[in-house]
Amino acid sequence: MDSALSIHRLHFAFTITYHYLFPQLTMGLAPLLVILKGLALWRGDERYNRAARFWAKIFGISFLFGVITGIPMEFQFGTNWARFARYSGGVIGTSLAMEGVFAFFLESSFLGIFLFGEKRFGQRVHLLSAVMIFLGSWVSGYFIIVTDAWMQHPVGYELAADGSAHLTSFTAFLLNEWAFWQYLHNMSGATITGAFFVAAVGAFYVLSGRAMDYGKLFVRLGVFVAAAASIFSLFPSGDGQGQLIAKYQPATLAAMEGLFRTESGAPIVLIGQPNMEEQKLDNPIYVPNALSFVTYKRWGATVRGLNEFPRERWPDNIPLLYFSYHIMVGLGTILIGVMALASLSLWRGMLYHVRPLLWLLMLMLPFPYIATTAGWITAEVGRQPWLIYGIMRTPEGVSPHVSAGNALFTLLGFMGIYAILAILFLFLVRREIEEGPETRPKILIAEDDRSD
Repeated sequence: MDSALSIHRLHFAFTITYHYLFPQLTMGLAPLLVILKGLALWRGDERYNRAARFWAKIFGISFLFGVITGIPMEFQFGTNWARFARYSGGVIGTSLAMEGVFAFFLESSFLGIFLFGEKRFGQRVHLLSAVMIFLGSWVSGYFIIVTDAWMQHPVGYELAADGSAHLTSFTAFLLNEWAFWQYLHNMSGATITGAFFVAAVGAFYVLSGRAMDYGKLFVRLGVFVAAAASIFSLFPSGDGQGQLIAKYQPATLAAMEGLFRTESGAPIVLIGQPNMEEQKLDNPIYVPNALSFVTYKRWGATVRGLNEFPRERWPDNIPLLYFSYHIMVGLGTILIGVMALASLSLWRGMLYHVRPLLWLLMLMLPFPYIATTAGWITAEVGRQPWLIYGIMRTPEGVSPHVSAGNALFTLLGFMGIYAILAILFLFLVRREIEEGPETRPKILIAEDDRSD
């Protein structure tokens, strides 16, 4: 840890991992707000309105903390990765600026209307504001994904005379095929997180005997959306992302699967530990031929192993990449299984009475967060040793005059501040859950008093 490069990498990994805990919840809750508000207007049932208001408050808290933790990352491009910012600013500055100017302001403006303007603007405008919140949060996610996708698969650029990259085709940059599949996979993961959160809170209400109508509503909505999103995350979005990795980053695919030697009819490893000294997997459990079929849709297809590539092109932390990928896939499979079981129980009309299954829904809350974090670790560690794949290696992008001591000092400061923010976030969310969806917003009570 005495290397400035290592600390810069850890610093950014910490801040971006912590930050993404909040946007994934807001992006996951956004479509659920639209569903709840749409049902309220369609059925004329006040319960759906109160449910939408309740989750809008959770959304607002998460949105606030996402803003607070997101702003420092913009500055880290200049403080920790100055050479990367100078090289790529003419490209990724476009998408980052569009994210802030268009999507962020759209989302934040209509969030204010949704939280405080229901009585003033009426139900149809309130539904419109929910739709605009959804669009703002998901468009914001796309611009961020486009930025990362260019680092994974750079397209639509050229080098200027000063050696920096500049866009030559905004269309190619914005419609990068890597961005398309990465976006679908990322947003399905965010939807899983939001839906599991809703189902977990609903299970808590049912188990505690509080706000039973809302608890059942939350469980039903969360299970339905999480089941659909979990399957979509596996196929087609996960499969599409895997096809791109096989096509453009084959060394990364080999490392993810722990495939050291090229094989025809390559297997998928369910369990095993990478042994870097002997270049093999210890204690493996295989599914024969499955990797060839999943990758190339042929049981006997040849899949290139790490032995096909020069050592300098190998991901620089193969065990971390291997384990993060398998954690993501393993947890994704478990999430599908849990939601399949819950969906079957719901269809039979038994779910609200099966306490062990309700406990399972509630206790599963952290696991979508772990799965999405492992997924992002897979994507970013898999790109190494490249900061921009095939163009700029990671050591070439770091700030040359920021010492290891300075970077470590600021990292410790961030850790302390973010620990306080985590406690505050949990306190605020717990307070809203304790108050429950039947509590009317004070702004509506005040407006009713004025109208009287």
